[in-house]
Amino acid sequence: MNEYALVTGASRGIGRAVAERLAEDGFKVIINYHHNIDAAESTKAAIEAKGGYAELLPFDVSDGGAIETALTQWEAAHEGEHISVLVNNAGIRRDGLMVFMSEDDWHNVMRTTTEGFYFITRHVLSGMLRARKGRIVNITSVSGISGLPGQVNYSAAKAALIGATKALSKEVAARKVTVNAVAPGFIATDMTADLEEAELKKTIPAGRFGQPEEVASLVSFLCSDQAAYITGQVIAIAGGMG
Repeated sequence: MNEYALVTGASRGIGRAVAERLAEDGFKVIINYHHNIDAAESTKAAIEAKGGYAELLPFDVSDGGAIETALTQWEAAHEGEHISVLVNNAGIRRDGLMVFMSEDDWHNVMRTTTEGFYFITRHVLSGMLRARKGRIVNITSVSGISGLPGQVNYSAAKAALIGATKALSKEVAARKVTVNAVAPGFIATDMTADLEEAELKKTIPAGRFGQPEEVASLVSFLCSDQAAYITGQVIAIAGGMG
């Protein structure tokens, strides 16, 4: 396989697990990260240790100009090639009750998810449409499906991503590009390390947090040829929540 897969926020957590799994599937993986170059290098090394291919592409997913510059430079260095798989994974949490929520906490969460989706997807979509093949997987959340108290900003951002997934899937289906969303519940990563796991487990029918590799397996399937007839769907992976 000589196809490239771009995974945003791929230096750790779900993004890292997805990057490693797609590399195992044979994709050349582009690891996006913002600040943590050590973690990104670690992801790259883990992929290469298993015989896979990976390269780093740093940019801030909330900065449209930085995204355009990074992707344009990547295309210039990879003449004749394009990104055939895009996993929009990068996201941040800034939890707090709405009545106390600062404008920065609202805008930063919304911008990271929604503007990241817009600028990155718009840029890579043209190559997919020309090739008449592509897979876009947006990592949303059960918070975007049912809402969670203390996460009005995060729920709003992830719900917006679900609406975008459904709309875009209808625009590009005829060109054999699929667009789906994966909605994790509580997954054991550093993003959830500050949560009260023992108490939250009581709210999960399966009685446990999920693992990043479980999410990666679902993303892997949606990026495969076997999932060519699945598009516009939101699949929860949340142990029965939602």
